[in-house]
Amino acid sequence: MAQSRDVAFVMNDRPDLARETGCDGVHVGADDAPYEEARGIVGPGAIVGVTCKDSYHLAMEAAEAGADYVAFGAYFPTATKRTTTRAPLGLLETWQSVATVPCVAIGGIAAENCRPVAAAGADFLAVSSGVWAHPDGPAEAVRAYEAAIRDALGG
Repeated sequence: MAQSRDVAFVMNDRPDLARETGCDGVHVGADDAPYEEARGIVGPGAIVGVTCKDSYHLAMEAAEAGADYVAFGAYFPTATKRTTTRAPLGLLETWQSVATVPCVAIGGIAAENCRPVAAAGADFLAVSSGVWAHPDGPAEAVRAYEAAIRDALGG
């Protein structure tokens, strides 16, 4: 359904399922398959993103290895996954000043709190319960995110 609308579908945590189900790519975390293994499973044409928590060093290693994007977080408390780190907003700013690989902000990001991470330079926001648990439904959540991001970027 996503691909028929020209939207990439990236599977979380499972490169094997991403390949098996025809996803556009996979996102791997610190406790999942390492980047090289994930790339080997999904192939050279798929998207592979890597969680780097609060580590600029891990992000540089992932980018140099060929990751299509790096993800920093958690930025806010989240019930989606157990988190062990909090990434500073300055990490997004630093990354944008030196790297060409896109970065994703992840962890507890809701329409109500996404302005600072968007303003700090996140190319993408990883969201889950902020959409699916929104009191007015997912469509309203997406509209709220769009408005907040526009506001954060001065548009």
